[in-house]
Amino acid sequence: MRILLVEDDARIARFVSRALREQAYAVDVAADGEDALYKASVSDYDAVILDVLIPARDGFEVCRELRSKGSDVPVLMLTARDAVPDRVKGLDSGADDYLTKPFAVAELLARLRALLRRGRVVRPALISVSDLRIDTRAHAVTRAGRAVELTAKEYALLEYLARERGRVLTRAEIAEHVWDENFDPLSNLIDVNINRLRRKVDDGCAVPLIHTRRGEGYMLAAPEDLRVGGAGEGGGRV
Repeated sequence: MRILLVEDDARIARFVSRALREQAYAVDVAADGEDALYKASVSDYDAVILDVLIPARDGFEVCRELRSKGSDVPVLMLTARDAVPDRVKGLDSGADDYLTKPFAVAELLARLRALLRRGRVVRPALISVSDLRIDTRAHAVTRAGRAVELTAKEYALLEYLARERGRVLTRAEIAEHVWDENFDPLSNLIDVNINRLRRKVDDGCAVPLIHTRRGEGYMLAAPEDLRVGGAGEGGGRV
């Protein structure tokens, strides 16, 4: 999942973005309100972590602008202001949750997970596709009861594929949700990570779950999800 972190304190931004990336999130950082609104206009984020006291346009203005343009992206607002009127102002501007500084990273991550679960659509904490199980809270994956060890990026890719079960995802869609703004569209990182996932998730199993549609993209699907014509040439492989 891809997160926009809006924070003008470089030290806090580095600290929070590192914690998010360790939890398999792709993170873009904006240091002021104008940059935040620009990034939100050109990229599809799964959530926004928004500091109130930022230059150019403050967090309240940014949140109101996002909502006025029809964005329903979940917004977690951060601020050193803990007075009730400030919290009310943040929520009234369109924020979904409010966290005061200083905060524990564990609480921020928990609140973010809660927002993502109840965001645009209800997101289950446990995803099952055939005999594949993904625990999105623990980032734990099993296939036929066997633990599957994944890197943070492999996990992020698998979770995105699983949440879009049965739908062919283009490389552009995958890059938009799993990688950050520094992703090079000419690189082969998506193909490399798909192949690694296949080795870890599908090898040794009678039924492959990760499929390729040549010229279109990739999808994760159980046999009952596949339409007439299958997953493309090569039995679902690249």
